[in-house]
Amino acid sequence: MIECTHILSLLTFVVFDSHKFIQMEINSSNNMYECGMGRKFSHRYVLSLFAQIVSASIAGDMILASAYANELPRQLCNFLEFVDSGYMQNGNYWKSIQVFLEMGRDGIGYDRTTFAVILKACSGVEDFRLGVQVHGLVVKLGLATDVVTGSAMVDMYSKCKRLDESICFFNEMPEKNWVSWSALIAGSVQNNDFANGLHLFKNMQRERVGVSQSTYASAFRSCAGLSDLKLGSQLHGHALKTDFGSDVIVATASLDMYAKCNSLSDARKVFSLLPNHNLQSYNALIVGFARGDQGYEAVLLFRLLLRSYLGFDEISLSGAFSACAVFKGHLEGMQLHGVACKTPFLSNICVANAIMDMYGKCEAPSEALRLFDEMEIRDAVSWNAIIAAHEQNGHEDETLVLFFRMLKSRMEPDEFTYGSVLKACASRQDLNIGMVIHNRIIKSGMGLECFIGSAVIDMYCKCEKVEEAEKLHERMEGQTIVSWNAIISGFSLREQSEEAQKFFSKMLEEGMKPDNFTYASVLDTCANLATVGLGKQIHAQIIKQELQSDVFITSTLVDMYSKCGNMQDSRLMFEKAPKKDFVTWNAMVCGYAQHGLGEEALQIFEKMQLENVRPNHATFLAVLRACAHIGLVEKGLIHFNSMSNDYGLVPQLEHYSCMVDILGRAGQISDALKFIQDMPFEADDVIWRTLLSMCKMHGNVEVAEKAAKSLLQLDPEDSSSHILLSNIYADAGMWKEVAEMRKVMRYGRLKKEPGCSWIEIKSVLHMFLVGDKAHPRCEEIYENLDALICEMKRASHILDGEFMLSCDATEDEHQHPFPEYTVSCS
Repeated sequence: MIECTHILSLLTFVVFDSHKFIQMEINSSNNMYECGMGRKFSHRYVLSLFAQIVSASIAGDMILASAYANELPRQLCNFLEFVDSGYMQNGNYWKSIQVFLEMGRDGIGYDRTTFAVILKACSGVEDFRLGVQVHGLVVKLGLATDVVTGSAMVDMYSKCKRLDESICFFNEMPEKNWVSWSALIAGSVQNNDFANGLHLFKNMQRERVGVSQSTYASAFRSCAGLSDLKLGSQLHGHALKTDFGSDVIVATASLDMYAKCNSLSDARKVFSLLPNHNLQSYNALIVGFARGDQGYEAVLLFRLLLRSYLGFDEISLSGAFSACAVFKGHLEGMQLHGVACKTPFLSNICVANAIMDMYGKCEAPSEALRLFDEMEIRDAVSWNAIIAAHEQNGHEDETLVLFFRMLKSRMEPDEFTYGSVLKACASRQDLNIGMVIHNRIIKSGMGLECFIGSAVIDMYCKCEKVEEAEKLHERMEGQTIVSWNAIISGFSLREQSEEAQKFFSKMLEEGMKPDNFTYASVLDTCANLATVGLGKQIHAQIIKQELQSDVFITSTLVDMYSKCGNMQDSRLMFEKAPKKDFVTWNAMVCGYAQHGLGEEALQIFEKMQLENVRPNHATFLAVLRACAHIGLVEKGLIHFNSMSNDYGLVPQLEHYSCMVDILGRAGQISDALKFIQDMPFEADDVIWRTLLSMCKMHGNVEVAEKAAKSLLQLDPEDSSSHILLSNIYADAGMWKEVAEMRKVMRYGRLKKEPGCSWIEIKSVLHMFLVGDKAHPRCEEIYENLDALICEMKRASHILDGEFMLSCDATEDEHQHPFPEYTVSCS
């Protein structure tokens, strides 16, 4: 009679070549098997049952396989192990566990194959407690020293997130083979202990155990997890030496490593050198290109995959949709969506989430919402994708509505949900809802986590509650660069540039390393304060840290130098920039325009158009200012009209104000007034004040009175409009009207807002207000100022009437602060 163990060992062969096996066994034996009721089974019948069980198991029909197994004679019931393994291979781990328990109840003995199968099932369901019980049974039966059972035990503990127990068991194993080593290395990688995985791989080589496909795959995943390109390249060389270079599994793992280490050129080479490609190698490179911001390359590769015989899966599709999101390929994304609709993958939640993310990043949130509403099953990623899609496209109200829909569906938000919602509150400057969400975050226990804490701080800063943001920053468990940057940016937005610079100094004192956003924010404060000395120091630090190639920093440096009056260095930074985006071009155009260098500004704008860089509203604002400075009325009108005609940009109030300035400077005051009256919206105080200034320049009293009337309707207490109109009357010799304006200002208690100026000398900032007495050397300053005034009078320079009127506007301002130091000019 054939032993049960012999049958089980032969069954492994049956899986691969059942027909040859059946024929061989039929010819070699005529044994009969007997069951409990006296029924006898021929060997031919038993082998037929075996074949049926194998066929049903391979086909995944485990119900039919179980039915055939129950027909087996009792002495062959160990064949239930095969049914057990079949359940497991088809992903039905609990059924496999159930078969194992039935074997125990029926008194059927276990061997190392049984334990290998059941431990794998424990790994599949990640049931640590059940695994420990099986471990106890293994020890009881004396199989703990068996290398097959031991390897399965190592694998079970690591997959149940008990890496320490796995390592402990591995170290106690008397015999280890390549399967044991591979199981522990893979377990280390699965538990994100990448360094230990590589350490074990090195030890495995010292023990001369050998390597396998799975060992290399785990080692390459470790290098990818550590972003260690150098070690990954060495490992690739090792694989080539051991003749695994052409192996598709090892090559796929290596190209995945290169892609995740941002070496896409090497990943492409590995892919190209493969003699045969599989779906996994295509997927690895598609996902790698998408993650490496080479979305178009990923889409081209996906097209190659479609032309191959390999087909595609949900990973291929998700990677292709992510690639479309990278380069905002809305059309390509829609075509891919059409492909997905023809496959069962559209119902896959990962694919649906990738489609929504693509539509969101392609500025089509309504299409993302349509797909979201059609989804039958939604997870947290689905909600996050649709909420982020609306927040990224400036639909803050819809973002908050979707967030509250998420809460109503009883789906718990995570840090990514809160990050998007807090950004929406920051954009709306909605402090009330922001505080409600902050309260919910605190209740959820995530209030002091770095990611969410930084988002909360940013929200408070943009809602102009920087003091509250500082308090939260101090209480955070681990202060990140993001929270420091948020507060520095918050001070800068509130025009508290000195406070921003102090906070930056505090950041350096605490040993926090600035990033490109930090430097850009601080450079912006240097531009606001015109502190070119500090700006140069920051520039030096940027060079030391090799950040000068960052386009964001380059643009800020161009802007900082121009605002500090150093156009030569600004242009130098612009010319040396390795990359230029529209912000860099805008900074240069604006810099020249602000310094009255209109021709240079227009030359840069023309180069920008030749480089096919699309201008935006800020670009045209600078261009129109440049036209105003050099009096190009016709060219200004051409550029103004090209905004909407050529670029689809709707002119804003600032652009209309510039056109009023252009027409006014050219003396076309009536045309400027008509231009204002024909505007599609009401003029604001800036436009009327611009027209009033032009009226003073050209002495047009009639239009000045209309402009002043409109301006005073918008702001009755505006002192500047009274002063401008009074000066226009004075220039026209209308002294009665001048006296009337002074009378109105006196009775209305209107005062001109005192001017402010500052200068940096030897790294010390000196600030001055009109009539200021606070400076420690103010007596000496006023003495020298009086001496300069006397020199001007001697040189027959007549002070501007506007200056004299400003001084006369209030009785307290025209008195000398220190009469005893007044210099006589006689």
